[in-house]
Parts: sequence; C-alpha cells; structure tokens
Amino acid sequence: MIYVKATDGTKIAVYDYNPQGRETVFLVHGWPLSHKIYEYQIQRLLDKDYRVTAVDLRGFGCSDTPAGGYTYDQMAQDIYSVVCALKLRNFTMVGFSMGGAVALRYMNRCRGCGVKRLILLSAAAPCWTQRSDYPYGLPREYVNQLIYLASTDRPQLCRNFAWDQLFASPQTPAAKEWFEGIALSASGVGTVEAAISLRDEDGREDLKTVCVPTVIIHGAKDTVVSDDLARLQHEGIRGSKLCTLENSGHGIMYDELERFNEIFMQALSD
Repeated sequence: MIYVKATDGTKIAVYDYNPQGRETVFLVHGWPLSHKIYEYQIQRLLDKDYRVTAVDLRGFGCSDTPAGGYTYDQMAQDIYSVVCALKLRNFTMVGFSMGGAVALRYMNRCRGCGVKRLILLSAAAPCWTQRSDYPYGLPREYVNQLIYLASTDRPQLCRNFAWDQLFASPQTPAAKEWFEGIALSASGVGTVEAAISLRDEDGREDLKTVCVPTVIIHGAKDTVVSDDLARLQHEGIRGSKLCTLENSGHGIMYDELERFNEIFMQALSD
C-alpha cells in the first residue's frame, strides 16, 4: 500500500498489484465499504497478469478521514490524483455502487483521463434518490433514515447492509460477517457524508460524457439499485452493453461469484 495526496492534502490509500502487468484495471469500491470487496476479482486478474490498482476512497478503508470533501467532484479528483501519481494510461475503470457514480463523474470532470474502457457494477447512477423530475431510485425519506442510523447506530447500519441488503443468493454467515466487517472499517464521518452525497448528487449529465466502451453489470434482484437505474445508464451511455445476472442482488461481485467473474473477465477483453 502507498499513499497519494489529494488536492486538499487528504492521503488516499492505493493498492498497486503487479505494476509490470500487461494491462491495468482500476477498481473503485462503493459505500460504505473499501477495496477489499474485490478480493475474489483481484486474484483472478493477477492470475491473468493484469496490473490491478485499487483505492480506498476518502473516509474509507485505510485512507484519511477529512471533515469534508465527500462530493463526487472531489472523489473524482482524488482518483485523478492517483492516476497522475502512478502515470496510468489506457486502463479499464471499474466502479461498484457509489464507486460507479464516482467513476462516471471522473469521465465528466476529468474527461476520462487514461480510461479506455468502463465497467459499471450495480452503479448508483445517475441519481440514487427520487426527485420532482426523476421518479426513479429510492425515496429520499428512506435515505434520510439510513443517514440517521449511520449517525446514531452505525454498527446496526452495517449489520443491516451486509445481512439484509447485499445478497439475493444464499451466503454463509461468515461471508456476511466479512462484508459487515468491511463496512465497519469505514469512518463514521465518511459513512455519513458519503451517504449525503449519494442522496443529493445528480449524475445525469455524466452519462453523456462517456465515450469509451462500457459494460453495465446489474443484478435482477437488486433492491438497493433498481432496474430502472441500470436501464437509464444503458440508454444514456452510447453503445453500452447491459448484462443482467438473474439471481444476484446488490452484491454483484459475490452473489453469483463464478458467473460474475466469467462475465467480468469477458468484459475486459471485449
């Protein structure tokens, strides 16, 4: 692990596996997790001689926890700082859940610097919550309750997320406890502030700026990111491909592990 300083001095934890690999895959995690959620993809990628670069977003994992800067603009800028520090070029960017929304903001704000391919996993985009001109996503009142729970009983929030909201397929208690532990590793500040961004950010313009081959992988039984959001991504990103896993929920990279890995690895070579 190394640290890269963001524009406001925040230290972003970066994990750079196999730097001499033949091609780079850049992994961005979702809320309220860390790069560890990609454990069963990182090994598969390394076996195929990919270079894998993963980050912990600010406030999560081993990154610094500043008081602010949890907007999509700043988190996209954090990624740009990493891309510049490691001199990354011609890489595939992968974003899960909130990380997918941040990856899309990177394509807009940073003009997709260095990205040759985009893979969106259960992406919380373009808007995660409903608004007057946007009837999709979750009710704002529901997300407000999540933010309140994060502010008053974050352990219960993490338990609910890992045990009740991530998976549609049967998982062992040990696997759920593992995901719960990853969620608990986040800071309280990061968990709350990033949830506010999830509620308030509008990424509809971001979709129009994507001009690289894009694959969207979505779980048909996802109750966190609806089918409507996957459809809007597909319609809004020109030439994108939508793949649906019929027995997966939000935890797309683990719910149907082998099937997902097949689709994911194929997406890297399409």
